[in-house]
Amino acid sequence: MARLESLSESERKTLEALECPVFSNHSWVDGLPLRQRRVAIISTAGLHKRNDRPFSFAADDAYRIIPGDINANDLVMSHISTNFDRTGFQQDWNVIFPLDRINEFREQGLVGSVADYHYSFMGASDPVSMEPKAREVAGLLLKDKVDAVLLVPV
Repeated sequence: MARLESLSESERKTLEALECPVFSNHSWVDGLPLRQRRVAIISTAGLHKRNDRPFSFAADDAYRIIPGDINANDLVMSHISTNFDRTGFQQDWNVIFPLDRINEFREQGLVGSVADYHYSFMGASDPVSMEPKAREVAGLLLKDKVDAVLLVPV
């Protein structure tokens, strides 16, 4: 990951001048204990199935659907940032897509169930432009009866 102090002055000033959107930070509803919830993962690591179309550019605000029974070897990262360190993902996919851990929590009774599908976005996208696609994913989560989401920002 690049640090501001390691960038050129012009790059640093450009990044510091970017407007950061503000989103409300409150629960929409009260909910059940985690042990009774159905959990899905949403990542911003640009993940997709090996045979899916890769993410293609920074403003790619689309998402990819990741089946809950996917194997680690069938999950690919096409995040486009040259500053993105893929080492952790290559060694253990749970670093950015903790499906094994969520399944272990289910087996231990810490979560009720695991969603049939999970989702990944390209993290380099503008959050405001991602809102329509995020709403689509929210609808898909509802169809899967998901009532808890693990957000994994990368």
